[in-house]
Formats: sequence, structure tokens, C-alpha cells
Amino acid sequence: MIRTKTTLVVGAGASTELQFPDGRELLQRIAASFDFARLGGTLETPDIAAMAQHVDHLAKQARVKKDALVEAGHTIRSAARISSSIDAILEQHGDNPMVLALGKLAIAHHSLSAEAASPLGSEPKDPGDLPVRGTENWLFQLSRALVNGVPRARAEQVFDNLSIVCFNYDRAIEHYLPWALHLAFGMSLTDAQALTGEKLKVVHPYGTPGRLDWQKGSAPIADWGQTMPEDLHGVVEQIRTATERANERYFQRQLATEMAQGKRLVFLGFGFDAMNSAMLFETPFEHSPDVLVTLPGASETQASAVHRLVMRGAGLRDERLVTIEDLRAWQLLRDYAPWLES
Repeated sequence: MIRTKTTLVVGAGASTELQFPDGRELLQRIAASFDFARLGGTLETPDIAAMAQHVDHLAKQARVKKDALVEAGHTIRSAARISSSIDAILEQHGDNPMVLALGKLAIAHHSLSAEAASPLGSEPKDPGDLPVRGTENWLFQLSRALVNGVPRARAEQVFDNLSIVCFNYDRAIEHYLPWALHLAFGMSLTDAQALTGEKLKVVHPYGTPGRLDWQKGSAPIADWGQTMPEDLHGVVEQIRTATERANERYFQRQLATEMAQGKRLVFLGFGFDAMNSAMLFETPFEHSPDVLVTLPGASETQASAVHRLVMRGAGLRDERLVTIEDLRAWQLLRDYAPWLES
């Protein structure tokens, strides 16, 4: 059980452990799906065909010229040659409604497709198992830390000291954790989902492509593995840009609260992109949390740069508060389990 207030900041590096694309790969997939010159030819891909259909539908629904949307696709495709993420491109072209609409549509399409293609299935392959096998993923290690040593009668307390800020579009966290509670405590999946929905605090700065069918709320449903939700337009509207979030006071308060409450701050697969870091460190912290960072394969110079960024962004003075490890997300949660559970 996690006994100290802890905030996890989750980036694409953690999601790659479940075969989701990182930011650069997602951008490449989106750019490739706008290569409409291949439409109808031998080099046409399912993603190109799908995006062409989406463009036709969006043009009719929004009553805009199809050529304007196609041009927006070319704009995104060109920007992808130099930009690091689709989020950055949407910020760069925030004054172009066509680019925003098509970019969000592509994000929703590719995020739902990635969920469907992930080894994280809609349900376990075998009864009494988890929806993805193996222990070498961060969600398994987090689940183990959450339930370890917790009596069934106190199951509703497992999320009390945990907050998650997830910069990924997928809903893997919300999908996986109820199965872990179901397996650990023997409660029904419905009860585990209700507990997760009520107690787990997750913030998605860039939104998600809809909500899972068990989640409460008014957002349109796109269940796990569902690549063509009934209300695709409504799903797309759940995607946000950094500028849009900056203008949402409720979101700003929510993010600040989750960051401020953590006595421990753990970065899992977070790339410390300037735009994302600015969201987290808008103002220096009033407290001095212990900070743990995964930075696998980083050079000494890169690690030093991240260390300085965290120290300055969080307003920390004691360098010993920041620990950077050459570990993947699942390895860090495994190796630091005694500390995280203390």
C-alpha cells in the first residue's frame, strides 16, 4: 500500500511498455495517414483510407470544404518533419481551425487504434488473469504496490495517497487498475470499476478519446478496443491543446492540486518536453517533495539538464531531493517498491 502522498507523472516512455507509440512515433503515424497521394493505389494503408473517410465525414458535418481539410492534413504532414509531437504542432497552428479539427481527429483515431492493437486486451485471455500478461510493465508494478498488504476490508483506501498526471491519450490506467483490484481482492469487476472511478485521481492534460463504458460522466463512450465509436465527433471534442487547457480554470486548479499534494513526485517515462514541463511547473512548489525520475539510456549531460530543470521548476534548493535513475518505468517501481510503500 502506498502510505505517503505520491503523485506520478506519466509520459509516453511508460506507455511504450504496453506497446503504445511514444510522441514521435504517434506523430509519424498521423503524418503517414495524411499521405492522400497514395489513396486508391497499391501503397494505400488502412489508416490512410480511414482518415480519408473521416475527412469526408467532417467536411459534411462541419460544412467546410474538403480541400481545406486536405490542405490542413498537408500542413500537419509538413510540420511533422521538424516538430517533436502532434501536441506541439497543434500549438504552432492554434489559429488554424482546420488544423486543430483534423489534428484532434487524427489523435482520436490513432489513440483508439493503439488501444485496440495493444497487448492490453479488453479482458484477460484466461479467467483469473490480468488483461495483459507479464510483470514487465509499470501498471503491474504500480498495482502490486497499491494492493500489497491491504486487507480486503480496507480496499477502498488503496488510492487514498495516489494521484496521477498522465500526458498520454490512452486510457490504459483506467482500464487496467479495476482488473488488478478484482484479482487482488476477489471483488466483482463492477465493484472494482466503481471503486476506481470514485477514488482514483487521474488528470489527462491533453484529454482522452472519450470515456470507457463503465466510467461516469457526460463524455461520449469509446470502449476499450473500439476503433469506431458511435459519436466520433463527440470523442474528438475531448482532446485538448495546451492553450485550451491554459484557459480552463478548473483544469488549472485540478492540476495544481495534484502536483502540490504529493510529498513524493515520481516521473515515469516523462520526456520533460518544454511545453509539458511548463504545465507542471507553472509556479514553484510551496513544499519540497522527494523527486524520482526515470531516464533510461540518458547521457550524463541529459541527466544533468533534467536535474537542473526539476530543481528550478519545482523551486527546490536541496539537490539531494532529486534522484535520476537509468531505469525503465516498471523497473523503477519494482526496485523502489519498499520506498513507495513506506
